[in-house]
This record gives sequence, C-alpha cells and structure tokens, in this order.
Amino acid sequence: MAEVHLIVGVTLILFNLAAGAVGGVAWFRHRPSVPFWYLLRVAQVTVFVQAMLGGLLVFTGHEAPDDLHYLYGILPLVISFLAEGARAGAAERELGDLDFESLPADEQQSIALGIVRREMGIMAVSCGVIFSIALRAAGTSSIF
Repeated sequence: MAEVHLIVGVTLILFNLAAGAVGGVAWFRHRPSVPFWYLLRVAQVTVFVQAMLGGLLVFTGHEAPDDLHYLYGILPLVISFLAEGARAGAAERELGDLDFESLPADEQQSIALGIVRREMGIMAVSCGVIFSIALRAAGTSSIF
C-alpha cells in the first residue's frame, strides 16, 4: 500500500503543477480555460485519494519518518476545501449589488468572464500551494 501512496503522491504533484500552470497562464492572459477545470478536478481527486491512503497507512500501523509528514499530508485537503469556499464567493464579490439580469448582454458576458477569471485565479493559486506542500511532504517521506 505504501507503493500506491507513493504513486498517487507523484500524480498529485504532477496534476497540481499542471493545473496551477495552465490556470495561471489562462488567468494572466484573461482567457477562460476548459482544460484547466478538468486538470483541477483530477488534481483535487488525487488530493482526496492521497489523504485517504495516508490515513489507511496510519491506521494499519505505518509511521512516517518525520512527524511533519502528517501535517503536509493533510494540508492539501484543507487548502482544497478552503479554495473551493473562496471560489464559491467569487461571483458574489464580482457582482456586488448589481442587477445582473438588467444589464446588456455584452456587459453580462464581461462580468461572467470576470467571475471565471477570478475563480481560475483562486484555484490556480491553491494548486500552486498544494504542489509546494506536496513536494515538502515527499521530502519528509522515507523515499529520500
């Protein structure tokens, strides 16, 4: 099971790096990115699976060589949930008190793109943070 934990950990690192990079570039270019959202969801699934595998390893008596590994193992899951919460409020922050339905179509589209851009920015940053923490978790594991 430790080997599966290692494989999922590498997958977690790669998908969070890819999602963060694709989302960051799309955010910088002010363009929505469909591939980003797919990469993000796969990255989030790997975070969840990795946390569950880590929990199973702990419950079956395996111990990490460094106690920080446990913290670095659970932080990506916490960050993922916090980022989703922040993303959920992005539309509200972008709209404020505007009556969206009464706006002209081109202005509605502009606001909608602004919401998507804000959401991509939030989630891309979270992927970058998770990538960094996952690298640190790998550094505290027994593979190095």
